[in-house]
Amino acid sequence: MTMVAENGKTSLIGRLSSVIPLGWFAVLIYLLPQVADGTVLRIQLEWIPSLGINLSLMIDGLSLLFGLTICCVGFFVTVYAADYLPGSADRGRFFAYLHGFLLAMLGLVMADNILSLFVFWELTTIISYLLIGFEHGSETARRNARQALLVTGSGGLALLIGFLLLEGIAGTYDLSQLTDQAKTIKASPVYLAVLLMVFIGAFTKSAQFPFHFWLPNAMSAPTPISAFLHSATMVKAGIYLLARLHPILGGTPAWMGTLVIVGGITALIGSLLAIRASDLKRILAYTTIMALGILTMFLGGKTTPALTAAMTFLMVHSLYKSSLFLAVGIVDHQTGTRMIEQIGGLWQSMPITALASVAAAFSMAGFPLFFGFIGKEIMYKGALTEEFFPAFATTATLLANALMTAVAGLLAVKPFLGPRPSTPIEPHEAPPAMWLGPAFMGGLGLVFGIVPDWVGHWLIEPAVRAFHPSMEDIELKLFYGFNEPLLLSVATLSLGGLIYWLKQPLRASIERVLNRIPIRFEQVYTAGLEGIAKLAKFQTAVLQNGSLHRYLSVIIAAVVVGVGLPLLSNYSPPQWMQNSESSLTDWLLIGLITAAVVTVILARSRLLAICCLGVVGAGIALLFLMYGAPDVALTQLLVETLTVIIVSLVLLRLPNLNARRPVAPPVKIWNAGLALAIGAIVTGLILAVTRAELDRSLTNFFEANSYIAAHGRNIVNVILVDFRSMDTLGEIAVVALAGLAGYALIARREVD
Repeated sequence: MTMVAENGKTSLIGRLSSVIPLGWFAVLIYLLPQVADGTVLRIQLEWIPSLGINLSLMIDGLSLLFGLTICCVGFFVTVYAADYLPGSADRGRFFAYLHGFLLAMLGLVMADNILSLFVFWELTTIISYLLIGFEHGSETARRNARQALLVTGSGGLALLIGFLLLEGIAGTYDLSQLTDQAKTIKASPVYLAVLLMVFIGAFTKSAQFPFHFWLPNAMSAPTPISAFLHSATMVKAGIYLLARLHPILGGTPAWMGTLVIVGGITALIGSLLAIRASDLKRILAYTTIMALGILTMFLGGKTTPALTAAMTFLMVHSLYKSSLFLAVGIVDHQTGTRMIEQIGGLWQSMPITALASVAAAFSMAGFPLFFGFIGKEIMYKGALTEEFFPAFATTATLLANALMTAVAGLLAVKPFLGPRPSTPIEPHEAPPAMWLGPAFMGGLGLVFGIVPDWVGHWLIEPAVRAFHPSMEDIELKLFYGFNEPLLLSVATLSLGGLIYWLKQPLRASIERVLNRIPIRFEQVYTAGLEGIAKLAKFQTAVLQNGSLHRYLSVIIAAVVVGVGLPLLSNYSPPQWMQNSESSLTDWLLIGLITAAVVTVILARSRLLAICCLGVVGAGIALLFLMYGAPDVALTQLLVETLTVIIVSLVLLRLPNLNARRPVAPPVKIWNAGLALAIGAIVTGLILAVTRAELDRSLTNFFEANSYIAAHGRNIVNVILVDFRSMDTLGEIAVVALAGLAGYALIARREVD
């Protein structure tokens, strides 16, 4: 009774949380008429005004189409998940991740500022890592989640570079202003660099060749998460990015050629791998790769039919893929297996799931009266009218769609028809909360196929107009007449049927070919990780070997290179003896400091070295005093005196300098070179600063406010104690911790 009550309570919590996507869906439906009429709704909040960065949100036809898809699928996934994970102790965490991911995706598609878009982009990367690795007790889940994070996260860093380059060209982060400067951006010499960075970000996120390998491995996530990631959210983020940036970066040969070729190759690879797979979830994962390739290929176009095909197929894919994923989850949940060879004849035991799967598969295959049929006709029209590689685009679309028709047969026929083998669990129909989503979205594929004009007017046309403001008509019809696209659709179904008939020898042939490929991209990824680990081990052994001398050498050398090279590249030597007002006293004091430094280097006694360091500090304090800074001189003198006392107490407890091992001549040369280099760099910086015109704005501020605001007459003390109090506190804490650490080390040495 306790377990039943707990299950019921957690199911209720899951179902109540479905209010989040349902509420957003209602808001977007309310805004649909305005957006369909061409209105663009914007909200802008100040984020980092000093940098001119605002948190800008925008709802237009494109963001509305994605938002409705995200919320619709998110609602049914939430309801489904409430019964899919009964009694799990991690259900609260599951729904928190799920809805955090949904809100991050909504923020991504509504962002009107590329930096805010990037923030939401990275949020989806992080939360998808948590979702894919949800079952963190499994080493496989952890490994696959890490792989997805590293691949998509690396693409995110490249995307950030592209966005920063864009801002450097246009001087703004706002998408609307970037669109207005599209010609300037495309004419910029760094346009290709921007394009490369954006492509890397989009390709890694949307699993384009050669980054496609991470997506099937993400199947370690629970089935509701897989359905959400593959149909409406994570992998569609890259597609959204390409569509949103199309008016800014698109239309060039580099844009069109890259997207058409990469998208076409990705679609064919995904289709072939789907035919070869046996796990139903992996089959669906590979079909997702195919769909993403098709979408990328058509976003490489610039004609209205090609871009209309991309937005139409986006909806087609979201509906059938979410339905099929949830249906596969039901099959797995109710039979205990999802291997295609181990299931069959489930029609009588699971009639509603079977109907939902058949409807979704028919739309996937592109049968008449289904929305997928309309999507395929528009795809062929777009491919034939494209200016760049029309023959390649048409051939790739035909082959990929034919293979998808065969895969649809595998998903609709094999599990539900024929003899029923023995399964780990006796199959029976799932609860209504689980089959509701697959049935509804599978049914929408039929409804939208019957009334495509409604879908075209309210959803597809506003989305295309948002990033392709063309005057050309955009109209979806069930029947366009007897034309080339219709013939290609018939050819697709015929070829797909033939492939399904020959599926066994074809699967064996694909397997043989794949086994003969000497290297795969996942192996490249693995080798890259191993190389990074070896490099880290090597640099740790070289740079972090426990030697204080090595640490200081690395730090000083890094400063010399990092500061010295820029300084030398734009540095003119000073006129040393011109206008010099140095007195004999100055030179005598400098000589004293120099003699003290040389003595420190040559001293064999710690006490002598410490005293000479004190002389150096006292000499600098005298320089401050001579040049009219008595307060700074006093501070320097007090600090130097305390330092000498403390360092004497510490260092005199250590072995005599004469007892240390002799230093090899190369090490002495290295030390001397580093010392001279850092001294020259610091000297050059001081000379450069003294020759530059001083900005007294801060000086004037402190002079005007030290007494009035901080009630102090000593400006330096006021700066340290009031204006920079937190900084000073931090410095004191660091010094105190360093002293405690030194005491602990000495005490341990005495014990040892």
